Amino acid sequence: MRHGKKFNHLSRKAAHRKAMLANMACSLIEHKRIKTTLAKAKALRVYVEPLITKSKDDTTHSRRIVFSYLKQKEAITELFGNVSAKVADRPGGYTRILKLSNRLGDNAQMAFIELVDYNEEYTTDKPKRKKARRAKSKKVETVAPAVEEAVVVEDDPATEAVAEEVKAEEVVTETPVDEQAPVVATETKEEADNSKEKEEKGE
Repeated sequence: MRHGKKFNHLSRKAAHRKAMLANMACSLIEHKRIKTTLAKAKALRVYVEPLITKSKDDTTHSRRIVFSYLKQKEAITELFGNVSAKVADRPGGYTRILKLSNRLGDNAQMAFIELVDYNEEYTTDKPKRKKARRAKSKKVETVAPAVEEAVVVEDDPATEAVAEEVKAEEVVTETPVDEQAPVVATETKEEADNSKEKEEKGE
């Protein structure tokens, strides 16, 4: 009888299931996130989290116990090096499962399983974003009144009257200049006539 045995066999014999979970655990430690089916992800979480807890105590005994499960030296080096330093202050819950859409071939439910401390999108650094948004809103408030003042000045009738007076003054000042131009020309003609008379008298 199998009363009380609630774990998922994943349709495999015991040796095949253990080898598959060990391989998936090494891939998760190396890549920090893997994509698999939801059932395998849940089975992997139960398999790998006790090994991550063992890696916090970096002793020869702990390394030998973890090696009996994973059987890959590179994965154990990464686990007892970078990963154990990241999860040192976390009391469990090292992995996260994110559900995805179903697979096209057999319609199986897919999911991401990842190490929590290596996902930067879920960090709680939100105050910096709020400060940036507030600064932008203040800039908009300071610019808006200046635009309104400019519109009011353009629509003011007093300014239009002053502009018309300035144009009229410019027209008045320009007309005498045109009248003086022939005078200068006549003076030059008279001087030329006087010079001719002097030359005739001298002859």
